Amino acid sequence: MIFLVDLMEINLLPCLNKQVLGVDCPGCGLQRSVLLLFDGDFAGAFYMFPALYPMMLLLLFLLADQFIKIKYANSISIILMISTVTLILTNFLYKLL
Repeated sequence: MIFLVDLMEINLLPCLNKQVLGVDCPGCGLQRSVLLLFDGDFAGAFYMFPALYPMMLLLLFLLADQFIKIKYANSISIILMISTVTLILTNFLYKLL
């Protein structure tokens, strides 16, 4: 696991939006927050990219829904999607200000 984290740190993808326009994109911080999560810094991962946890929950829910039939799966997935997008946009607007 430590090797994977070191490999990811070396090969972080640059944000082309930030390089070209000088402004963070809505996804800025996602890679670094995943690295912080792997390092065990859960609070740091949240502060870096707050939508990480609802995004992970959404992905796990969608994966579980493929194998287990979940009642009201559409409603739950829509709520998780809206909360993830809302957190991404809120974080993006916060960074702009």
